[in-house]
Amino acid sequence: MKNRLKVLRAERDWTQARLAAGLDVSRQTINAIETGKYDPSLPLAFKIARLFEQPIEDIFIEDESS
Repeated sequence: MKNRLKVLRAERDWTQARLAAGLDVSRQTINAIETGKYDPSLPLAFKIARLFEQPIEDIFIEDESS
């Protein structure tokens, strides 16, 4: 699954640590999501969507090559 997390974070000038604190996860979790090494749980995806005030589908995009 692809995502726009890094772009959205950069638009707000947030560090990975700042975003992680807002989501109550580790900075390493944010890094893993941004690099595609980890897909967030559904509750975490909803939390991310609420934080950025965007639909989940606008943040997480199905990678059709998988």
